[in-house]
Amino acid sequence: MAKTILGVDIGSDSLKLALVTGKTVKKVVAVPMPHSLVKEGRVVSIDAMGDLIHSTMQENGIRCAEGALVLSDEVSYVRIATMPRMTAEQLEVNLPYEFRDYISEDLKDYSYDYAMLSAVSEAKSAKAKKPKKAKKEKSDDPFGDMEQSEETAEAVEPTTAAPVEEEGMEVMAAAVPTAVIEDARALFQKAGLKLVKAAPAVCSFIPLIHAAEEITGDTGEYCLLDLGYKSIRMYMFRGDRYIVTRELETGLASLDEVIAEAYGVDTHLAHTYLLTNYDDCQNKEACQNSYSNIAVELMRALNFYRFSNQDSQLSDVWLCGGGALIAPLRDAITETLDLTIHQASELLPGGKTAKKGNITVQASGIAMY
Repeated sequence: MAKTILGVDIGSDSLKLALVTGKTVKKVVAVPMPHSLVKEGRVVSIDAMGDLIHSTMQENGIRCAEGALVLSDEVSYVRIATMPRMTAEQLEVNLPYEFRDYISEDLKDYSYDYAMLSAVSEAKSAKAKKPKKAKKEKSDDPFGDMEQSEETAEAVEPTTAAPVEEEGMEVMAAAVPTAVIEDARALFQKAGLKLVKAAPAVCSFIPLIHAAEEITGDTGEYCLLDLGYKSIRMYMFRGDRYIVTRELETGLASLDEVIAEAYGVDTHLAHTYLLTNYDDCQNKEACQNSYSNIAVELMRALNFYRFSNQDSQLSDVWLCGGGALIAPLRDAITETLDLTIHQASELLPGGKTAKKGNITVQASGIAMY
């Protein structure tokens, strides 16, 4: 019998919940986030956030015992790493070193996990060095169900001088501060939930791509554009294989500033105007200019991606996040990008019929992960 899990996506602007049984989305909910409850991707008050999740569940008739959390990009690292073939125990020891150029804090303050992608063959010389060893740190698998493979063998240093083919392995590795995981467990407990999964935002899109591929048979490239409040993130995949994330330091907050100036109100009220399209403010000239600027920045980021990936045949983009609900912004993106634009809700089981699907896709995806 398929498990029922509540996917939780805590954004700076809104809280998104998705009740999922197996691969079926039963219910989705999105509510505004109280001001300053989330700062730089981290929850400021565990008790207040736990109470918000609990009250939102009660008000919307959601009953569930287990939950899954989307870890924000501000507090997590994800990278594709090619490593010498080794056992799961050896990988646990060596994995932190793959993040030494990304994490400025003590590597021991982070928890790590990985998903095996493939085995690769690399030409190695006889004098190739073995991976560095480090003191093994105990991990309680905070990332939940990231698929791991133990079908690995320790690399053996060749004894001849001639180049040889040595099996390597490619993994998608993730790192997050252990304190973030501990806080997540605490706030889920406060909400009356048991945390059973926690993974970076990029992982939430993988089961949705799987579902789309099963229906269409298409294993091409996917670009997921998260049109968020403080920034826009561009997640690139080839099939379900994660490639890279690009972040644009602009988002719906820039529209709030334009509307606040036009109506002489503070940015919080301006944001309400934007979401409700008060006085048709979404179609004001100043907003239209902002839409164009955002679309042009997206075009530049896509052009850079194509330049860096000469074999790219990207033809489709899926929009999610709060900005996906703003029709004039969607229109500006459609007119500027030479790509087919989709709503991200099309990737959900049930597709376009999923209410608020565009802003809750990550909550749905993390529950399916």
